[in-house]
Amino acid sequence: MDTATWEKIQTLFHQALDLPELERDAFLRHACTDDATMLAELHAMLAADAEGTFLDNDLARVAAGVIEEPSATQHISRTFGPYTTVHLLGEGGMAVVYLAQRKDLGGHVAIKVLRDAWLSPSRRERFLSEQRTLAQLNYPSIAHLYDADTLSDGTPWFAMEYVQGISLTAWCAKHNCSITRRLQLFRTVCDAVQYAHQQAVIHRDLKPSNIYVKDDGSIRLLDFGIAKHLETLETPASQTVTSLRMLTPAYASPEQIRGEAVSVQADVYSLGIILFELLTSSLPYDLSNLTPGESATLLLDHDTPKPSALVARNRMADKPALVASRREWADLDVLCLAALHKDQQRRYRTVDALIRDIDHYLSSEPLDVRRDSLWYRASTFVRRNRRAVAFATGVLVFIAALITWSTLRIARARDAALAEAARTARVQSFLVNLFDGGNEDTGPPGDLRVVQLVDRGAVEANALSTAPRTQAELFETLGTVEDHLGKYDKADQLLHSSLALRTKLNGPDSPEAAEALLDISKLRMDQARFDEAEQLARQALAIDNKQLPPSHPARAKAISVLGMVLEDQGKYSEAIPILQQAVALQSAPGGVETDLSASLTELANCQFYSGHLDIANSLNQRVLAIDRRLYGDRNPQLADDLINLGAVQYEWGHFTEAEKYDRQALDIERSFYGNDHPETASAMTLLARALNAESRPADAVTLLKSALSIEEKAYGLVHPRVASTLNDLGHAAQRTGNFDEARADFQRMADIYRTVYNGKHYYIGVALGNLASAEAAQKQYASAERHYREALAMYADTLPANHKYIGTTHGKLGRLLLQQDRYKEAAQESVLAYQNLKAQPTPPTDALQEIRIDLQQEYTALHQPQELAAILH
Repeated sequence: MDTATWEKIQTLFHQALDLPELERDAFLRHACTDDATMLAELHAMLAADAEGTFLDNDLARVAAGVIEEPSATQHISRTFGPYTTVHLLGEGGMAVVYLAQRKDLGGHVAIKVLRDAWLSPSRRERFLSEQRTLAQLNYPSIAHLYDADTLSDGTPWFAMEYVQGISLTAWCAKHNCSITRRLQLFRTVCDAVQYAHQQAVIHRDLKPSNIYVKDDGSIRLLDFGIAKHLETLETPASQTVTSLRMLTPAYASPEQIRGEAVSVQADVYSLGIILFELLTSSLPYDLSNLTPGESATLLLDHDTPKPSALVARNRMADKPALVASRREWADLDVLCLAALHKDQQRRYRTVDALIRDIDHYLSSEPLDVRRDSLWYRASTFVRRNRRAVAFATGVLVFIAALITWSTLRIARARDAALAEAARTARVQSFLVNLFDGGNEDTGPPGDLRVVQLVDRGAVEANALSTAPRTQAELFETLGTVEDHLGKYDKADQLLHSSLALRTKLNGPDSPEAAEALLDISKLRMDQARFDEAEQLARQALAIDNKQLPPSHPARAKAISVLGMVLEDQGKYSEAIPILQQAVALQSAPGGVETDLSASLTELANCQFYSGHLDIANSLNQRVLAIDRRLYGDRNPQLADDLINLGAVQYEWGHFTEAEKYDRQALDIERSFYGNDHPETASAMTLLARALNAESRPADAVTLLKSALSIEEKAYGLVHPRVASTLNDLGHAAQRTGNFDEARADFQRMADIYRTVYNGKHYYIGVALGNLASAEAAQKQYASAERHYREALAMYADTLPANHKYIGTTHGKLGRLLLQQDRYKEAAQESVLAYQNLKAQPTPPTDALQEIRIDLQQEYTALHQPQELAAILH
């Protein structure tokens, strides 16, 4: 036997050992298709290994005990760090997965344990690679890594999110999902894969069984066991063979089947197979009863069938099939087959390109991958605008009828068209004059500022008295811009002028008047005049409910504005169902996507302030995707989305991630508004908050003082944004030991909130709690206790009973009482804190540990160890 043959036998022998026993024979037959002698040699080696001749007898017995079937249960009821296993979830050739529960905090996780770690170093490396990959990926639709360690015998394990759900294809079948719903779910999967690619990770084993859908319809991407980093894709041949046998052939790309180096397009191909299966309920190739060689030939050499052809055959055979028009199936065929092209150069180059065409399809727009023919774009336009085209056709027929019946009506229609053309000409003239510098020879000045443009616009609009409808619209637009620029007095004047004109033209109960009322309501919110804002929003909604059909976009917008007003008053439980109603209306066909983005943002904010961080994060990710599509990457709307995502990370204690989001947001705000705008100041405040949490108070204070100066100039001394910045200044001062300065900042913060919110808002409780903490640090116990109790009373009136702010404040009050040796009172507060925080969706580990220490001290001093044990049980 030559050296090369022996090395190949050794390689195949160790690879076979990595597999479960029942899978070894098929693997070896595939590997030794043309060499019966080699196959017999390998079978003999495996048989000898099973009899114990592979190693000395003692170690062989140990090996046998590990390799045999009972290994799947060897860790049942075992402890892995703070987790205790409950039962077996599944077992593969490399690892065993258990359901486990955290002993101290509760909650379930999935524990993945490397089996037979000592037998194969390559297996250990693959396991650790999966662990490192999961630690790198932090995305809502990817199962999260929670913890990792090794057992006393060196066996590695890690704990990850336990996903209760079913596979993507099974979920779609169970819920009888439409094509649109399937594509929406598939797009979420693509977003997760694209995120992984952005982190330089290729999954390499995408298939429905690795994609779970939870009961709430959210996606989780699982099993990065053979994922690969882009920079390590140039693998030796032996490693390539190993990865080949681990992938799933039915979903593997041609380059994977051939054993070539792969790129992100391998995942694109696998996504194409999944999409094909979602559309047809079957795979493009039937590999059943085929040998590995026959399967490879089919996958590599045969053309992929069109999904529509397979669906048509199913329909003829009276099998269930998804319903779509011929035009829609033509697009679906192109979309799917472009992902499944065997030539990488003709496949979608990235997952992002695939996502764009999915979005085009869902919006009835031309696909990027389709040929740009006039007929295709025209037919797509008609499909996207069925109602408008049908309406236009109806109008043409109606006009033809009018020609027959009445030339008078034709004349009226002509006059209306001329009037509209004249109106358009007036608007064009307005815009030209707006940019005219007043000197026809020199043209507009090069340094013309936005504020100057808006002021000039107001003058020009006042000159349009002969066109009151146009004038009202321009007043509304300019007033809204002035509001965004913080020029509230000018905004108020312009918006009331618009309301007066619309009331005169259309009546006080017209939808046009309602629109003007909503604009003023939003201005009142920015002015922190919330009672007026709510009254105006309810008045506008009442008009729209009376005058407009339930599905009209203007009605949905009025509902959304009312939800925003309630949110700004801290009435989150009232705001959430109202905003959900707005989102449902705006998500339906015909909804305005910009309005949907705004409503989703406010709904995410309400969920955030209600303590539902997972929901808030998911909603904010959805908003970010919409806004990137609408506005690009450098719009202030993107900055708001990034700030909201950073706030969730901050609440989760991921301060470095929060800083990244906040820095991106500040960069966008500065480039758009300049250095001295309130929006820039707001972004500076949030970045400073993250820096302060990262123990960088000096950097935070510099930003915060600049922000405070900008905000006081823009809003005056009494405004919620000023109070928010004072909050962060107080924390920075407290962190550096300047407690007098901290108390002054927190006291002023509380005074502002009391004034703005008429003495009732949970923000007041936050300010009082912070003030109490500064006083406690200076041992001003009586004052600190009074303010903690005032904060709790405010929370009781304004927050849900299980809100974490309540638990946190009970814990701080308990610690204050403990410092005064008031053990019984302290224990009462600490118990309330422990019960509250332990019941949170994501229990704060550090805070709970501090409270446990307090409880131990308190109950030890009270000589009540049994009561303590019952509480901590």
